[in-house]
Amino acid sequence: MVLLIIPAPYGRVSRSGWGPQLSSRLGWTLMEAPARLLFFALFLAGPRRSGFALLLLSLLWIIHYVDRTVFFPLRLRGNRQHMTLVTVLLGVFFNAGNAYLNGRHLFHLGSALPTDWPTDPRFLAGILLFVVGFVLNKSSDQSLIGLRAPGESGYRIPEGGAFRWVSCPNYLGEIVEWGGWALACWNLPGAAFFLWTTANLGPRAVSTHPLRRRSVLGTRQSRTQGARTAALFA
Repeated sequence: MVLLIIPAPYGRVSRSGWGPQLSSRLGWTLMEAPARLLFFALFLAGPRRSGFALLLLSLLWIIHYVDRTVFFPLRLRGNRQHMTLVTVLLGVFFNAGNAYLNGRHLFHLGSALPTDWPTDPRFLAGILLFVVGFVLNKSSDQSLIGLRAPGESGYRIPEGGAFRWVSCPNYLGEIVEWGGWALACWNLPGAAFFLWTTANLGPRAVSTHPLRRRSVLGTRQSRTQGARTAALFA
């Protein structure tokens, strides 16, 4: 509930007064690592490790978090980007708990996925949403990263792509991604993850939107774009 009022202090809404800081590259790697490692450990230790639907869900989870812990930090530019230690610790706590709940349910305690689940409309729609959200999230992240030259710091206003319609398509992509996960899994841990993601990223998008909209409206050639841009949904 706190995140609905105070967005987590990292990235554009990072601010002083939250304690020690460390580099964003290290912060992302440490914060997201438990989600990948614990989920994979639960998969290896679980009695359920077969079935197309289960394996595909597991693969999508691992792909997302390998990107978050390895490739995304490497793509970040500039050495002046920082993340507070408290944000990293809270992220470690959440990701460990989230990976445990989802992995434990899928591989150990929850009901096994039906053998015909790969043809169920919920699974098919969920996988499609996950892939669409993943692509939107990664392409938007890359657009943001590409705004800065190597070694450059400071905030830049993105244009083009999905930024023509929403201020934070990277956040929208991740929300869609985990909404797809919840639909494809069709269980409570997946739904809880989707709701938490929305509660975390929604307020961040709302906080970022006014700055981007003012900056876009400040340029004559982008007035039309700025007038129709929304925080998350066009």
